[in-house]
Amino acid sequence: MKLTLSVIKADIGGYVGHSGMHPRLIEVAEEELAKAKDKGLIIDFFVTRVGDDLQLIMTHTKGVDNEEIHKLAWQTFEVATEKAKELKLYGAGQDLLADAFSGNIRGLGPGAAEMEFEERKSEPVIIFMADKTSPGAWNLPLFKIFADPFNTAGLVIDPKMHGGFTFDVLDVKSGKRVKLNVPEELYDLLTLIGSIEDYIIKAVYRRLDGEIAAVASVEKLNYIAGEYVGKDDPVLIVRCQSGFPAVGEVLEPFAFPHLVAGWMRGSHFGPLMPVPFHFANPTRFDGPPRVIAAGFQIANGNLIGPRDLFDDPAFDEARRTANMISDYLRRHGPFEPHRVSPDKLEYTTMPQVLKKLEDRFA
Repeated sequence: MKLTLSVIKADIGGYVGHSGMHPRLIEVAEEELAKAKDKGLIIDFFVTRVGDDLQLIMTHTKGVDNEEIHKLAWQTFEVATEKAKELKLYGAGQDLLADAFSGNIRGLGPGAAEMEFEERKSEPVIIFMADKTSPGAWNLPLFKIFADPFNTAGLVIDPKMHGGFTFDVLDVKSGKRVKLNVPEELYDLLTLIGSIEDYIIKAVYRRLDGEIAAVASVEKLNYIAGEYVGKDDPVLIVRCQSGFPAVGEVLEPFAFPHLVAGWMRGSHFGPLMPVPFHFANPTRFDGPPRVIAAGFQIANGNLIGPRDLFDDPAFDEARRTANMISDYLRRHGPFEPHRVSPDKLEYTTMPQVLKKLEDRFA
């Protein structure tokens, strides 16, 4: 049986501001997905959140980009949005940028990461969910997990991994994709993915047999209702063990709180802080950016878990370092490199200011 694992997320109302999510929204989403499970549409589900983003984790047998599954997610977000409006939560329904569902949730505001595979004898997966950042946040960790032998010993000593991996890289502006094989095309890969807002890793495949190893929620950037869609608060699915990187190898890159774009108003660089579920409440300058790691064993489509994998003192130093980096960057105020470059600003008055001053430039 081919199993599909779908992770679909949306910001449908913050509590308070952009810092968290009211528990009632999670309960509403659980009620909607429970109905779908009873009807046999999905096998199992888990609902959680990171910051103000509602995360729907579902297993089913309908494949990637299935209209029924995406419609279920859209309708769940709509019901939760109504509850958010009732509670007068901040930005209620802000990621639902289309008036109605049109067959696929991609390009309508929410983000989605999905993969289809034959369930192994033991199927451990990690679902990473981030807030206050963009899909480019996964570039460096994915490179280290699947291409850096100093991080992943399995690339050297596991025969199934020794042949390397194929990286599917998306140009988010043009929508074109290129597949690069590592280790042979390592430098070509780094040339692209070092530009974390332009070229983003969409998926990773094992070269031995083409088996899917990881997939991220990244799409071509589109304008809907005057806003860029497809670049905020990403999710990532990574399969682990038995021919894939071990759980510890997958988690290790997050011990380095690397700089990502996002933070306040989506307009600043900050360190990606790995946190346990209960610390996923970005409050300092709406940040710093947070990432949680939910570990599951999948058994006949059932989600066994989650384990809160960053709830470990081994990541205390990463959190301390992230706070030190935050102190340093915040002192730059509105100056780069804390603030992103003008062409990357998402929410800004800069176009209006330039328009006002255009006749005064000489």
